[in-house]
Order: sequence, then structure tokens, then C-alpha cells
Amino acid sequence: MGEKMAQLFFKYGAMNSGKTIEILKVAHNYEEQNKPVVLMTSGLDDRDGVGTVSSRIGLSREATPIFSETNVFDFIHSLDFKPYCILIDEAQFLEKHHVEQFAQVVDELGVPVMAFGLKNDFRNELFEGSKYLLLYADKLEELKTICWFCHKKASMNLRMLDGKPVYDGEQIQIGGNEAYYPVCRKHYLKPEIN
Repeated sequence: MGEKMAQLFFKYGAMNSGKTIEILKVAHNYEEQNKPVVLMTSGLDDRDGVGTVSSRIGLSREATPIFSETNVFDFIHSLDFKPYCILIDEAQFLEKHHVEQFAQVVDELGVPVMAFGLKNDFRNELFEGSKYLLLYADKLEELKTICWFCHKKASMNLRMLDGKPVYDGEQIQIGGNEAYYPVCRKHYLKPEIN
């Protein structure tokens, strides 16, 4: 058997499903075997500084930020080494052309790409990056977490602003005094607010 074919993976889950922990774990496992990887993340997410992959439990590391104008294929192609894997955090913020370029990285450069992100936004619409990853990915995997209000699986993200659920507004709002909760469908529609 020859070399295994590279694939484009999309691993998605609601908030708090451990997406970033998984990325940091995969990166660590490769690097422990002296197999270099490339970590990338959306340039939109500046909560911990642009180009930082950081998890809620306090682990973080530097990553290459992806901006609207970034050509990710050219970036990977121009590296002076062939990475064993590309790991992308906050993949929901990718744009269509980025997803197409990552597919090109897989198909033309033979480098596996693992994208991690949210599938749906707080309005329960697909993010652009997630939509195209769902369409282009070779493998889809759901990372599971539990609803904030019950024991069911969370499949949606509830946005709360000043203690009230919000179902419309700008798709991308980072930071501020709002909070996002992983919820099941029932509690997305009727959250149990104290």
C-alpha cells in the first residue's frame, strides 16, 4: 500500500465542545514525533490577540492568522518544509475561497487539513466557513457537548445579552457583555432563565 491519501476534515461542535483542546492535542502529538504541523486561526478572533489559539481551560499557542485576503494555498505552498498536517481553529470564520484553497492544499500538495469550528451561529444559520466545509470536506466529525440547561446533546449556540436570549443581529460579535451557551434544540427555543 502506498501513502495514505490526504483528506480535508471538518470537526464541528457547539461552544465548549473541546474543539481547541483537540487541536492543541493533535499538534502536540505530531510534534512529539518531530512531525511539524501548521496551526492557523481566523484573524477575526482577537480575544487573546490576533494569531492565538487558546482554549477555555487556559492552554494557548501562537498560530498564523487568516484574513480575508490571505491565500492559504500560497502560504502553505511557500513554506520551506512540508507539514504533516494543517490545523485550523475557528474555521467557521473562513470564507468560501479559503475552504477551496484548503481543499487544493489537500488535493495538490497532499497535506491533510483538519478544520475545527462551530457549525451554526446563534441565529441558527450556518457560518460561511462551516457551510463550505460541510460541502467540501472528505470527513465530518461532530464533537459533542451537553446542553447548558439539561442532559441532552447540545447542537446549537444560544446568545444571551444582559440575561435575555438574542436571536438576531450581526453574525460575528466577539467579546462584549454577551455570553454564548451550548444548548439543545428545546432550550435554544425556550432557555430556562432564572
